[in-house]
Amino acid sequence: MGIKLIPFGAMEDPREAFDNSTLKRTLLFVYLIPVFGVVPAAWSLTRRQSDRKSRSVSRLAIALGLLWGLGILTLNTGFVFASESGASGTGLSLLVINSVFTSSYFMTMLWLMVRVWQRKPPEIPGVSRLAKFLP
Repeated sequence: MGIKLIPFGAMEDPREAFDNSTLKRTLLFVYLIPVFGVVPAAWSLTRRQSDRKSRSVSRLAIALGLLWGLGILTLNTGFVFASESGASGTGLSLLVINSVFTSSYFMTMLWLMVRVWQRKPPEIPGVSRLAKFLP
């Protein structure tokens, strides 16, 4: 179980480096990094050379990132309107909901990383179906 070293320039095609299953799983972990993983996931979808599993994980990561971003935008907008109208109780509750929503997003991404580590399919029933509509 040693690491096989390949001399520099021995590979004719640079895509051969991505044939390693450990490297593919590491890329799936990168896609599932909260907030920042959306960028490499989007990059993977635009390349259109990745395998089916990485494309589905990329779609799921982007869908969750978009849902989180829209939720945060909505909650922050509600907080601004509540604070301008003088309803401090409503504003405070929106901030608490905002923090719970963000914590849930981070915990969901961590749970999906654990699923990838266990070699189980990283799926969320409603979101995975929605993510299939992404390109």
